[in-house]
Amino acid sequence: EPVYPISTAAKLLNISVHTLRMYEKENLIIPFKKSTNHRLYSKSDIERIRCIRNAINESKISINGIKTIYSMMPCWEYINCSEEERLNCPAYISHSEPCWAVKGKGTVCEKKECRNCDVYNKFSECSNIKTFIKNLTRVK
Repeated sequence: EPVYPISTAAKLLNISVHTLRMYEKENLIIPFKKSTNHRLYSKSDIERIRCIRNAINESKISINGIKTIYSMMPCWEYINCSEEERLNCPAYISHSEPCWAVKGKGTVCEKKECRNCDVYNKFSECSNIKTFIKNLTRVK
C-alpha cells in the first residue's frame, strides 16, 4: 500500500525529493499519485529505490545502465504474451526503457496500470530480478 508521502520517502532513503522525482522522470519508479497529484510510496517502492541506489553507489551503474537492465527483463515470459503481441511491443523490440515505460498497442499491457502490474511489483527487490533470470536460463 502506498502510504509514504514523497518527503517521508526521501527521509527514509536519505535522498532528496528532487532525486525521487528524477527517478520517476527516468521511468525507474512509478509512485502512486493521488487525485491532487501528490505522490505516495509503498514499502516495495522504497525497496526498489534502495536497489537503484545500491546499483548507482556501490556497483557504479548509471541511470541509463539501470534502465537497460530493467528493459532486458523478459516481461513477456512472465506475462506469457503471444508471439503476435511481442512483435507489436516496444518492450520486446527495444532495450532502452523498462516495459512499464512503454505500452505496445494491441498487447496485453496496453490497458494495464503498470504500477499494479506483477512485472513492476514482483521485481522491486534486486534478488527477485536475479532469481527470475536464473530460472529462465534453466533447461525446461
